[in-house]
Amino acid sequence: MSVKKESVGQVRQKNVALILTAAKTEFVTHGFKGASIKRIAERANIPRANIHYYFNDKTELYQQLLSEIIVSWNTSFDTLSVDDDPKTILTAYIHEKVMHAKHDPDGSKIFASEVIHGAPILKNYLHTEFKQWLDEKISVIETWIEKGQIDAINPYHLLFLIWSSTQHYADFNVQVLAGLGKETMNDADFDEVIHSLTTIILKGCGL
Repeated sequence: MSVKKESVGQVRQKNVALILTAAKTEFVTHGFKGASIKRIAERANIPRANIHYYFNDKTELYQQLLSEIIVSWNTSFDTLSVDDDPKTILTAYIHEKVMHAKHDPDGSKIFASEVIHGAPILKNYLHTEFKQWLDEKISVIETWIEKGQIDAINPYHLLFLIWSSTQHYADFNVQVLAGLGKETMNDADFDEVIHSLTTIILKGCGL
């Protein structure tokens, strides 16, 4: 019985995923400036040359990591439509964002660090693709307001609130744990976060 060999595409996908996982740990630990390709290779347990085979330098690797973080956050909200029910879609979005904070806190911290430092890598994206993406969502929320489906709140600040409140549990986890008097947050704690944020935000929208 022959063993089916992996295709070139599968090998590439596996290696890139391995590198990005190691890079995420390195960037969240040392920041962009302090991170090194040498340590990323050591974390991934692969030769340094293998990283340079897929990425030209640290900046390209960092850009790819940021891109994957953004895609994972935005995908479910990409198809937002005026035909969606506001309560249903906002409830699902809050839940998903909290789950990202729970399961990928490092991704959130890396993005937050990039923005806190003036977004040197993401600045162009923020003023182009992100701005267009955001304005499309704002247009949908404004339509909900015009139809009387939610209260007349500022849609920009609604989304800023959802992002900041959910990502807080990743970016400021040390502070959260100290405040709660816990060493870690369990499933029940995150369920409570989802319930509390959903209740507060939906009521603030008149839902």
